[in-house]
Amino acid sequence: MVSSQWRHEPDGYHCPFCAFLRGEWNDRNAATDLVVQRELVFARIAPKWWPANDGGVLVIPNEHVENLYALPRDVGHALWDLTQAVAVAMREKYECQGVSIRQHNEPAGYQDVWHLHMHVLPRYDGDDLYVRHREARYVGAAERVPYANRLRGALAD
Repeated sequence: MVSSQWRHEPDGYHCPFCAFLRGEWNDRNAATDLVVQRELVFARIAPKWWPANDGGVLVIPNEHVENLYALPRDVGHALWDLTQAVAVAMREKYECQGVSIRQHNEPAGYQDVWHLHMHVLPRYDGDDLYVRHREARYVGAAERVPYANRLRGALAD
């Protein structure tokens, strides 16, 4: 059982990832963002990008799980398997020089969406991701489409 002190989701929280799965579209959730849907998890192009790391992907459990502490083991395995598959596809299709994986828990851990998710980020020599992380910006759905298209074929079952 996860301690309630480790939960931070406010009452009445409208989860953007659950909204995505329900087909509720807006400027940050577009049907075209979906890269792959699996039984327990899905991957989508992130709507927020860092300056030199376009096309980041979020790998997310289908089930609403707030943080790592509450993650069921089978979902965790599926999450990691898809994260690895996305990283391999990203390395190949984006022709990036590396990949970083990030996952945040609780406010002190910089979690800002109360549904667990993994960030898979393309990396390039000198991109200064960790220096420039506060410069992230939201991008429109049309700008995200080419990145989703590149990854879909590589991740098709």
